Amino acid sequence: MEFITRQATLKDAEKIFALIHLNRDLLVPRAIGNIVENIDRFVVAEADGEMAGCAAFQIHPEIGDPLAATVEIQSVAVRAPYRRRGIGRAIVESVIARVSSFSPREVLVLTFAPEFFKSLGFHEIPKTKVMHKLYTGCMNCTKHTNPFTCPEIAMTRSLT
Repeated sequence: MEFITRQATLKDAEKIFALIHLNRDLLVPRAIGNIVENIDRFVVAEADGEMAGCAAFQIHPEIGDPLAATVEIQSVAVRAPYRRRGIGRAIVESVIARVSSFSPREVLVLTFAPEFFKSLGFHEIPKTKVMHKLYTGCMNCTKHTNPFTCPEIAMTRSLT
């Protein structure tokens, strides 16, 4: 099976929304408006003429130290028929290649799929190491009342 990864365009917004919605048990929901506002931060994969997967990134600044900003990979989703074919890996690596030009020290992910991210060189870290993420993102989560009891696992990969 052949597939391509590419930068998302505005034409992809509704398909990205639908793909995230299909995986709502494993992903934080995103409003269509949020997807449109951040379309420049999405990468998509196409296979067999349809969207097979997507991922996005968000930059989390560190107060007083812009060089210590962390880039979070978000909304990683692959349609069920296309899983285990390298699409997820290609999408994540495409996002990492894109953000590497910003020279962040690391990339972060909160995930229910730690084995997948471990295979990409990520390692688990305590959630207390990503307080900015917890404050700006997790505190508004509609799935869990407390980010420290949420079952997602925080993982990071150094880019230095």
